[in-house]
Amino acid sequence: QVQLVESGGGLVQAGGSLRLSCAASGRTVSSYGMGWFRQAPGKEREFVSAITWSGRTNYADSVKGRFTISRDNAKNTVYLQMNSLKPEDTAVYYCAARSYGRSTHVNPPDYAYWGQGTQVTVSS
Repeated sequence: QVQLVESGGGLVQAGGSLRLSCAASGRTVSSYGMGWFRQAPGKEREFVSAITWSGRTNYADSVKGRFTISRDNAKNTVYLQMNSLKPEDTAVYYCAARSYGRSTHVNPPDYAYWGQGTQVTVSS
């Protein structure tokens, strides 16, 4: 089993930055595909970004150029650097993992493991 714990969320003004962290435990996730998703109130969970075991990345169009996903396998941790934040980025952000990490996946059912989420609020 893999346990994921997100941190780094908070309240920030529009145009600001936050860095989310996702610490994995239970197993080494260096070969896993990792993803970030978000869910705003009343909306479905949506894809934000994903990274393969080799470091290949994928982004939703809404965050491309503003967000950067990365991983530190030595720390068993994945990050999401979020710059130029907008009020529409407000949501609970979830980290997810899948054991087959050769390609990026954008659908939540493709991921077996999920964190509890961290709130990101962007004020205008």
